[in-house]
Amino acid sequence: MKTTSLTDFLLFLPRPVKRSIALGADALMCAITVWMAFNLRLESWTAWSPAHFTAFVGAVAFALPLFIVFGLYRAIFRYAGLPALMTVLKAVAIYAVIYCLAFSVVGVPGVPRTVGVLQPLLLLLGVTLSRAFVRYWLGGVYQGIVGRGDSPRVLIYGAGSAGRQLAAALKTSPELVVVGLLDDDDRLHGQVLNGLKIYNPANVVPLVAKLRVTQVFLAIPSASRARRNEILELVRAAHVQVRTLPGVLEMAQGKVQVSDLKELDIEDLLGRDPVPPNPLMLAKNITGKVVMVTGAGGSIGSELCRQIVKAGPSVLLLVELTEFALYAIEHDLQCMLLEESPVDVRLVPLLANVRDASRMDEILRTWKPHTVYHAAAYKHVPLVEHNPAEGVKNNVLGTLNTAQLAARHGVSDFVLVSTDKAVRPTNVMGASKRLAEMLLQAIAARGDETGSPRFARDDKTVTRFSMVRFGNVLGSSGSVVPLFRKQIKDGGPITLTDERITRYFMTIPEAAQLVIQAGAMASGGDVFVLDMGEPVKIIDLAGRMVELSGLSVRNDAHPEGDIEIAITGLRPGEKLYEELLIGDNPLPTGHKRIMKAHEDFLPWPDLQAKLDRLGLALDGNDVPLIRVLLKELVPGYQPDGEVVDWVWLENGRAA
Repeated sequence: MKTTSLTDFLLFLPRPVKRSIALGADALMCAITVWMAFNLRLESWTAWSPAHFTAFVGAVAFALPLFIVFGLYRAIFRYAGLPALMTVLKAVAIYAVIYCLAFSVVGVPGVPRTVGVLQPLLLLLGVTLSRAFVRYWLGGVYQGIVGRGDSPRVLIYGAGSAGRQLAAALKTSPELVVVGLLDDDDRLHGQVLNGLKIYNPANVVPLVAKLRVTQVFLAIPSASRARRNEILELVRAAHVQVRTLPGVLEMAQGKVQVSDLKELDIEDLLGRDPVPPNPLMLAKNITGKVVMVTGAGGSIGSELCRQIVKAGPSVLLLVELTEFALYAIEHDLQCMLLEESPVDVRLVPLLANVRDASRMDEILRTWKPHTVYHAAAYKHVPLVEHNPAEGVKNNVLGTLNTAQLAARHGVSDFVLVSTDKAVRPTNVMGASKRLAEMLLQAIAARGDETGSPRFARDDKTVTRFSMVRFGNVLGSSGSVVPLFRKQIKDGGPITLTDERITRYFMTIPEAAQLVIQAGAMASGGDVFVLDMGEPVKIIDLAGRMVELSGLSVRNDAHPEGDIEIAITGLRPGEKLYEELLIGDNPLPTGHKRIMKAHEDFLPWPDLQAKLDRLGLALDGNDVPLIRVLLKELVPGYQPDGEVVDWVWLENGRAA
């Protein structure tokens, strides 16, 4: 490594040479302390004399061998700590006894006896201070050299309390080197805070190049999502990796630590803040009541369970088909109850298939829940397209079965979790979810006439059916975000089915809270639509994820880029654009993010006859007939492409 200063030169000398220098420095310290001891004893500045030389020879003869025996020259001075200091104390203490015996007790002509006491004390002070100085000077320089050569160089965005604490925490970290701060306050630009200069964020691109920065840490926990989005757009052009601290509420309890840093939340790219939930609406159908969630182990179902537990039900029934998913959500909720919940919530994990009428009847009859959130569904578009009969059975017949049994057993509120793919669907999954909506609309319009005896908690209970429709949620099992993150980590390419694809996005917690609040506003047969904000073009989302990871997109315009975006073609049933409304007349509600749609549906008698035909087609896996019947039942359903059911295709090949 090239060096240009005395400190760098000393650091990289061979170990034997460093030890020789240390021996020489201690010998010099002996000479200085002998001279100072004479000056103190005689109370005047004295010239060097034979007596001085005698005392000096004695000091060197006694001290240096002891220091060698005690290993003072084997220690690395720049890392010397408390153990090294204790070794120095022991060595000098023994030296002091020997020196004092020789020059104070026995005595040496010409040397005052008090020198035998004063000199060891001065030597202890000198040796200790010299080690401390070397640790401070060379240790700091060495870390600086290592940092300049190898460690990532970091700018911290935010010179407030969080930024200062983060900079202080990183100062002791050998893995990262903080080279400055960025802040929006122009009064701070050019100032120095704890040794770090504060820069104008507008100059981030040339600044990154000048300071050789590879990472930017966002230490702005109180900033709105819209403001964070603006900052990300500014930093994005610098092609550095961006990491962030959690939000202000997450950090309220403690001091900022390096471990608080995390990968950039893609929620920051949505550009809008979630509306705080209304506690009264969250509690209305939950607090102190028996609540059931179907599909409790899924992405939305599990988050619904977390939000429900916070609202304090008396009993939460977790209904799930998959054993591991049920185990995972129950364990998660048990931990959550131990750590956070101020109320006692009884969790009941139940393995069940919503299509199994006897099992669902048994569950509803036993606990008679007040509220049911029906999140059980097959929702992966290509998989359902390849297995259409199973998708329709689960999404349509499972919903019908659960809804009818809920009405029979006096459930007060039944909330269906729906999807934007139910609007003018081009795939079986979307058509099945729209048909599930229509079933609930028809049952609600029919009132209490379910055709089955009821075991209600009172004669006046009429089940309120409602459905909540929304788009993609970030971090769900089918979300593109974790897939893109993994592909970027693996070096690409990012796979995208079509560069024109656009989707709505929302965070899972916000979606779950809005589902609960929408259900609390239901009067019966309501179709609620969540305000998802502006749609996001997926290719733009992928590009931003690449750039905010400190990389660049490789394409025809930039062939030297890091990550390629590969277009693979639309999958069966996949749409370019999703919609949330069939009509154009949404009505506002008491919540600014929840709208109420007016959607047409078939009356129950007409719907029931066609459902019977659909059931026969499902039992025989007559996929072409299933598609025809779905077209008759669901206005706007236009299948895209040929039949791709795996069993149907295999039988066709065999024939």
